[in-house]
Amino acid sequence: MARAQAHTLEAIAAALILVSSLVFALQVTAVTPLTGSTSSQHIENQQQAVAEGLLATAAENGTLRPTLLYWNASTENWNGATDDGYVRGPPPTDFGAVLDDALSDRGIAFDLSVYYVDANGDRQRLPIVDLGEPSDHASTARRLVTLSDDDRLRAADGSPTADTLGDSAYFVEDADPDQNLYAVVEVELVVWRI
Repeated sequence: MARAQAHTLEAIAAALILVSSLVFALQVTAVTPLTGSTSSQHIENQQQAVAEGLLATAAENGTLRPTLLYWNASTENWNGATDDGYVRGPPPTDFGAVLDDALSDRGIAFDLSVYYVDANGDRQRLPIVDLGEPSDHASTARRLVTLSDDDRLRAADGSPTADTLGDSAYFVEDADPDQNLYAVVEVELVVWRI
């Protein structure tokens, strides 16, 4: 009889240890909406495809370049930029309207930046639109854009001005003043779910 009681107590002790281990493990592991899973990976892949598609389509139909030309030569900053140099929403260009429709209206935040090489040969980043700090699950798409000396800067309403890159103060210097090629810049679109 004493032997049976000892086996029963051992079984109860083992069960308590097992249940305590499970409870501890569940409390240590936090499952949040940002926890990696196959569904969040699927969402990231979709956002990546959307960002790449937006940049590719804008480059193909010619709406990306006017956004890069949305520059105010007299203030040497983007039209409508705040004191810290960013435009807080999509610029009033065709590409800005597409970003607003495809991303902002669907609860997806984005940052739009341009990378260029300065006179010292260093790679620089200039934000165009900054809607906050991207999450850990942000997706990034990039696209090269060639600018020409005769590309016309855009006014605050998005319409072309009489100023061209070749004779205006722009954030990147003319790569070859003897040629029509002004510069090649890289546009970066970072998207993340809010």
